[in-house]
Amino acid sequence: MEVSTRPLRRNAALVKGVVVALASLAALTVQASPAAADDACGKQVGGAILAKYDELGRETGPLGCPKDIELDNPDGVGKRQEFAGGTIYWSAASDAHPVWGAIGDKWGALGYERGKLGYPVDDERTNPDGVGKRQQFQGGTVYWHPTLSNGAHPVWGRIGELWGQWGYERGAFGYPVTDEYDAVKVGGNLAENTGVRQRFQNDRFLLWSPGQANAFETCHSECVGYLGVTNEPWVKQTEVYTNLGNGKRSVHVTPTDAAFKDADDDLQENWRQVWANTPLFRNATQTEINSVSKQLYCHAAFAFPSPGGGHFGGPTWDLETWRADIPWDSAEALRTQCNWD
Repeated sequence: MEVSTRPLRRNAALVKGVVVALASLAALTVQASPAAADDACGKQVGGAILAKYDELGRETGPLGCPKDIELDNPDGVGKRQEFAGGTIYWSAASDAHPVWGAIGDKWGALGYERGKLGYPVDDERTNPDGVGKRQQFQGGTVYWHPTLSNGAHPVWGRIGELWGQWGYERGAFGYPVTDEYDAVKVGGNLAENTGVRQRFQNDRFLLWSPGQANAFETCHSECVGYLGVTNEPWVKQTEVYTNLGNGKRSVHVTPTDAAFKDADDDLQENWRQVWANTPLFRNATQTEINSVSKQLYCHAAFAFPSPGGGHFGGPTWDLETWRADIPWDSAEALRTQCNWD
């Protein structure tokens, strides 16, 4: 008996058509997903930028309406879209984040995503003081306060690490009031002792030096430090340095002319002036404090005028925390050891 194959062929053709239709639909779905977009104020916003825009309240949020379509960034990697209240930047490594206001202006002045800061990796945040703002980027963090920071300034690298150890803007140095800048006499007394400074509140500075053979011993190799301007009767400023290789610490006091005459009369008052606007080095032991205070006395008592001008011992009184704590047996005993060698 002959069996008809027509129904089977019809069914096969029908199944084939369904498969082709489903495949076409799947292809359309895959293609449409990355290009998902929405209309806002007559302009398209899509992808990760749309997700961030939605999160921030769309047109009624701080960004307002889009001013342009999504654009490729000059680095050929990321995307951006400008809105009335700021711009959202995106890259695969950083995700999408808005940049605006004084922090956005500083970021732009430093080269946008092609500058040292790179892409934003977080939204702008309010600092624990409830007033200041910060935003983290790939290469550092920009801080701003309406009255304390003198604009917006980035903090990064070794200086940023040291600032963080002291408690960020809530610590001893407060907000940055300048960007980092190249400076002389960093890590040593000579003009060729070059390094980096950054000024913070209350005439306090954080410092970095790559290390130089003619610098202070703690800065013969890479070191960080801080400086406080005191303008006290006996002390102009005090610097503290830490060698990042061996951990050695030293204190360098710049005395006034009056200090060479009178500072040895009252060691307690001299010590107070040294630390009047400079934080005492962190985790100081009593032995280190004793040693440094006695070295201070030695400099004040025996820095006699030099025949060639100035005073013996140089322009700063260098106090090294690793020196032994010499007993106060007698003035003469201390005097014979005041070179601390």
